[in-house]
Amino acid sequence: MDVDWGPVVVAVAMFILLSPGLLFQLPARTRVIEFGNMYTSGISILIHAVIYFCIYTMLVVAIGIHIHPGSF
Repeated sequence: MDVDWGPVVVAVAMFILLSPGLLFQLPARTRVIEFGNMYTSGISILIHAVIYFCIYTMLVVAIGIHIHPGSF
């Protein structure tokens, strides 16, 4: 059974890095962008979800990141 772990690794890494408020928040509470404030809002979650979808689609579908067991 040949399992492709590429999409899973990309999704988990991006979920951690693109969590609103962890590295940055777009839009922020008082500014357009804030870094490391650990707060979030509904519109911020929506914006980060759109960014997540776009980057994930580019990495997995367009570029084609694949990780197979035993390929190291």
